[in-house]
Amino acid sequence: MRQRTYGNLPSELSGFVGRGAELAEVGRLLESSRLVTVTGTGGVGKSRLVLAAARARQDAARADTARADAARADAAGEDGQDARAAGARAETAQERYFDGVWLVELATVRDPALLELTVTEALGLTDHTTRPPRTVLAEHLAGRRLLLVLDGFEQLVDETAGLVRELLRGSPGLRVLAAGRRPLSLDGELVFPLAPPDQDEALTLLAARARAADPAFAVTGANRADLTELCVRLDGIPLALELAAGRLRTLSPAQVLARLEDRFALLTGGSRGALPRHRALRTAIGWSHELCTAAERLLWARLSVFAGPFDLDAVEYVCAGPDLPVDSVLDLVGELLAQSLLFREETAAGVRYRMLETVRMYGAGWLESMGDAERLRRRHRDWYVGLATWCELDWFSPRQVEVAALVETELPNLRLALECSLDDPDELHLGQYLAGTLWFYWAGCGRLTEGRHWLERALEDTDQPAEYESSRLKALWVLGYVAALQGDAVASMSALYECRDAAARSGNPVAAAYAVHRLGCLALVSDDMVRAGELLGQALERYRDAGELNSNVLMCQVELAMALVFQGEPAGALSLCREVREICEERGERWTKAYALYVLAYAALDAGAADEARQLLTECVAINHAFHDLVGLVLALELLALVAVAQGDPAEAAVLQGAAEPMWGGVGLQLFGSGYFNAPRLMCQERAGELLGAERYAAYAAEGRALSREAVVVRAQRGPEGPEDGKTRRPRRGRRVSTSL
Repeated sequence: MRQRTYGNLPSELSGFVGRGAELAEVGRLLESSRLVTVTGTGGVGKSRLVLAAARARQDAARADTARADAARADAAGEDGQDARAAGARAETAQERYFDGVWLVELATVRDPALLELTVTEALGLTDHTTRPPRTVLAEHLAGRRLLLVLDGFEQLVDETAGLVRELLRGSPGLRVLAAGRRPLSLDGELVFPLAPPDQDEALTLLAARARAADPAFAVTGANRADLTELCVRLDGIPLALELAAGRLRTLSPAQVLARLEDRFALLTGGSRGALPRHRALRTAIGWSHELCTAAERLLWARLSVFAGPFDLDAVEYVCAGPDLPVDSVLDLVGELLAQSLLFREETAAGVRYRMLETVRMYGAGWLESMGDAERLRRRHRDWYVGLATWCELDWFSPRQVEVAALVETELPNLRLALECSLDDPDELHLGQYLAGTLWFYWAGCGRLTEGRHWLERALEDTDQPAEYESSRLKALWVLGYVAALQGDAVASMSALYECRDAAARSGNPVAAAYAVHRLGCLALVSDDMVRAGELLGQALERYRDAGELNSNVLMCQVELAMALVFQGEPAGALSLCREVREICEERGERWTKAYALYVLAYAALDAGAADEARQLLTECVAINHAFHDLVGLVLALELLALVAVAQGDPAEAAVLQGAAEPMWGGVGLQLFGSGYFNAPRLMCQERAGELLGAERYAAYAAEGRALSREAVVVRAQRGPEGPEDGKTRRPRRGRRVSTSL
């Protein structure tokens, strides 16, 4: 049985108010259909409703699990028919959404090619192969029971509909809850048009949001009539009410109502063809716009160039200017926050701000009307090109984990910067540079498929000025690197040979060194150890001549050590990896260090030092997991399984082997069909199987396959019976086995 999971729903920042009947109806529809779409105008509360419904399903799944555990406990003390009945109750309790409730936010996704990638990422899937993301999704969901929540798909409605249709057909246990301004129009879809709340609920929502802005606010006999009229004038639309609540911090309800009435006819006069609720929402946003100062309106318009979350430094660079002094930006951001035009959120990279899509679109219209949109988009692009450059440099430092979290948080804006560059033929070189500069994220953080998408797109046009050749060469060697890690030797060699030859013609020794290095890496995973040693040795010489020292250079050294240890030359390999480990610890570099630890553990196990190998691999597993590096993680787990055999614990070895097995689907057997990299796995299977017998080995392996990746990592670090403090206990069952690689 698979391990229980609950999904990725975010914590609720502000309470869900009212909507009890709507919430119950969405729940009822989910019981009778596998596809439910909540539709409605912008700002009507679709996202909040589907998230509340999703949380209710998630809470029910947790409650089911508790009941199932209780039923199993009862069954333990029962016999015969009673025990079977208790077991049946336990199984029934876990049927619904056993594999969790997963949110996919699509509002910032514009490129159809990124739709499926966004879904795979939301589900926590890492895939290093060349398989289409849709195939990865279909395989993952085929036997699972979960709820997929899709929010904000309007700009990709046709593509989303096609994906949902295919996934539902291939995944009987899948249910989809979607929120958008229009339905997906698929067979079997139940559509729930969401209307604004009734007058009483609207007033309750307005009062709740006003109290959040000003705890002293209260509905009284003196202001109730004005507040009620305000709800009526705004058609009860939640977003409009939230904007009005932000004003109640400084204005009385009567003042807010008077200002709104003064502008109602003017602000709706140009949109007679629109639905009344659309006009009311535009009125509310336009009225908020009118109440802003000139500086606040200007900042609002300029903030519309961001996608997803953004930080204050980015705002100050992109939006400030002679007409908006940089030292005024912080206060203006505070004012927009107070008016509910911006929202503050905590992310893994620190405090960020976000603008609701409807509010952002209104600001974008004003920016276009001012004729300043193109200039602001370029400033936005320049900031994120600079951010990527800084992150690449900072990757070789103690801040690696923080850099990974930063790029993850800023990904929507980095995508927008890539789009901005690649859509303009005159700035294609910036897109090539940016896609290449993010190599550490594509290769080190489990984003190979997306990286290849941007790199191939950046290299589509081969006709560009010679002055930008260095950007093209960087994109070429990174493409070759990514393709090699995906197991696509043909694409990898094509890009790397082109890079090497062009670098020689243009006199670019750094690009040539990277091309030779990655050709050596390709030889390594292709089992040509002699060729790998030659190329990697040449690359190291070229790096030294060019004065390069970074994570790539150290990785080249580790890969050369791999080639040596696989050829039975451990002394040279140990010398190289000890030097890498020392430099990494001095610089705070962890990603490359993990691979050095793997080679050191390989050599230690081959020398009979299983305890030392386990200690090295424990750290290796933790680092690879932190960076979502599936290649490094699966290799370390399989070597750790062989260590378990050597320490006399074949059962734990079988569990670890079983846990690693499903990960290979994401790594790609084509890449590691290598006899050298596969040796620990095959040796472990053989020796643990002999000690346990086929039936017991299969049972322990099945136990491992049921573990989540997080559970596997925890187990690898403390052992199957280890204490909670993380200190590994030495296995006690079985006998030690001689292990020679």
